[in-house]
Amino acid sequence: MNEVQQLLGNDPGWLTLVKALIVFVFAVLMTLMSIWGERRIVARMQMRLGPNRTGPFGLVQGLADGVKLALKEDIIPKAADAVVFVLAPIIAATTCFMAFAVIPMTGKVTLFGHETTMQLTDLPVGVLYILAIASVGVYGIVLAGWSSGSTYPLLGGLRSSAQVISYEVAMGLSLVAVFLYAGSMSTSDIIEAQNKIWYAIVLFPSFIIYVISMVGETNRAPFDLAEAEGELVGGFHTEYSSLKFALFFLAEYVNIITVSALATTLFLGGYHALPGLTFTESWLGGYFTFFWFLAKVLAFLFFFIWLRGTLPRLRYDQFMKFGWKVLIPASLVWIMVVSTLRVFSLQGTSRAYVLAFVVGAILLGLGGTSVYDRTKKRKAGEVTALVYEAPDFAVPQIPMSVSTFVVPSAAASKESASE
Repeated sequence: MNEVQQLLGNDPGWLTLVKALIVFVFAVLMTLMSIWGERRIVARMQMRLGPNRTGPFGLVQGLADGVKLALKEDIIPKAADAVVFVLAPIIAATTCFMAFAVIPMTGKVTLFGHETTMQLTDLPVGVLYILAIASVGVYGIVLAGWSSGSTYPLLGGLRSSAQVISYEVAMGLSLVAVFLYAGSMSTSDIIEAQNKIWYAIVLFPSFIIYVISMVGETNRAPFDLAEAEGELVGGFHTEYSSLKFALFFLAEYVNIITVSALATTLFLGGYHALPGLTFTESWLGGYFTFFWFLAKVLAFLFFFIWLRGTLPRLRYDQFMKFGWKVLIPASLVWIMVVSTLRVFSLQGTSRAYVLAFVVGAILLGLGGTSVYDRTKKRKAGEVTALVYEAPDFAVPQIPMSVSTFVVPSAAASKESASE
């Protein structure tokens, strides 16, 4: 049992309830600020102002939208399964809050006279707990699509289930390297293992795979195919209104905050300060560590917003192909490389052998990529070299060059104007 687990084990029940309330309020406030920040930042990217009427700088816009949704008429379609239709948004909203239970937001602090940390519990398999809760949250989306009794929500629910399953596999595989290096699945142990250097640097491929997977996991642009308005109207929540729609809206943004907090914990040292600024961790009785945690989470939130304002939506076949044919194979290869390097480091293998292995792995990867590219080009050449038989029916001839013909009257008027 580590120090954090001992501190949390000594917490009285009322203090755990207070911390749970703090986590809930933090997640809701972050949701409201994320909505405001997203609308303002995307507006700036598109040379607009964004919300600026409701409160100073439009800060109360998210709260106003919530009140507006609460006052809207609540409609349940005739063809819907009423019980499941109501239960689906509740499942989606509750599971996203549960994942925050094992994420440490500060170091050792004093709260109401008790020495503790801003974390509800520290499980030995905390990261697996988060992945399990995220998997249960998918049921809310799937059940919403199925229970609506409509075609578009059903297609959106099926898309979402396939998408989340595909990218959860890649996400889980990207975390294996973290477990190997930290020697634990506890979030507090993983943070302490990054005292010297962050895993975003040491395990950079895992970090990149996780960041891509978390965007696909949260159904955000450019991977928001489950609610593609051009194809599925609104996707799985097409038939929802009022507070039920607000719960889905809340679940989406809390999920974004959760995966950002998990990325901060696993790859950016959690609540620890930037290298060279560790002396700030003792400021404000240890509460200043929350500032570092919040700053890293906000950096990931800005990344989500940046993607939405920059990249177009992918086609569904491209999206699934990228998950199964790129991310998952790359994760498996990287796990084998990290496992071998970890064994070398534990056995005290000389640096020459380690360097030779790394160089060999890089050359092998470059060779495989080169062979794949040449094979792809050869297949593309074979396809273009195919000679198709001329059809029996008349085919209009397509001009192969841009016409340079100038209308005489236009040319004459241009000459007269120049004179």
